[in-house]
Amino acid sequence: MDYENLIYEKRDGIAFLTFNRPKVLNALNRRTVEELEAALLDARGDETVRVLILTGAGEKSFVAGADIGELCLQTPVGGKEFSLFGQSVIHLLETIGKPSICAINGFALGGGCEIALACTIRIAGKSAKLGQPEVKLGIIPGYGGSQRLARLCGKGVAHELCLSGEMIGAEEALRIGLVNHIYEPAELLPAAETLAKKIIANAPVAVKYTMEAIERGVEMPQEEGLFLEATLFGLACATEDMREGTKAFLEKRPAKFVGK
Repeated sequence: MDYENLIYEKRDGIAFLTFNRPKVLNALNRRTVEELEAALLDARGDETVRVLILTGAGEKSFVAGADIGELCLQTPVGGKEFSLFGQSVIHLLETIGKPSICAINGFALGGGCEIALACTIRIAGKSAKLGQPEVKLGIIPGYGGSQRLARLCGKGVAHELCLSGEMIGAEEALRIGLVNHIYEPAELLPAAETLAKKIIANAPVAVKYTMEAIERGVEMPQEEGLFLEATLFGLACATEDMREGTKAFLEKRPAKFVGK
């Protein structure tokens, strides 16, 4: 795909996805979501990509929500299709099998917050503003915000943010567990890369199975989640990387993982 609204780059095992509509604060339109889907499919199929980093172009915004000019033209049928399509792309991000780090620079509102919620880890610049302001437009979150926010931060937080439509700052987002860390704006992307490199240093299959245990297990009763963990642990024990990792530890040397 020829990317118009997304900058897609790959280097050193990291796929960088930068939303690139700074004149409209990187607002999401249909084309942008289609480009995001194409980039995610490419990253999923590229064995050299180990971690994804998502951020926004410019200093003001990660993604400031939907493109209102496009949104205001939606019909009931078109609106449902628009929501289902966006949900499918964000579900792809969540289930791609590779960790994703959202580096939130500036506004992450509406669809922007929903993309962030689907990432594995969220970090934010000190000037970040997050929220689900859809009720102020007479609609509701349509890309999974009502569901992931409640699961991540609890129903009380989800109700407050989704019903008030108000934004919160980075410090409050950290307090409620919506983001993991806060950085000065200039340090945000380097911090994301540092975290990505720490993940890349580990065994690829073990990273994938750990994500699966957490993502699927959290939706299960604990007993079922523990059974899933044990099953994935057993599968990990059959990998070449497990042999290499344990041998390297005993030999007091860095492991050389091959992803098998």
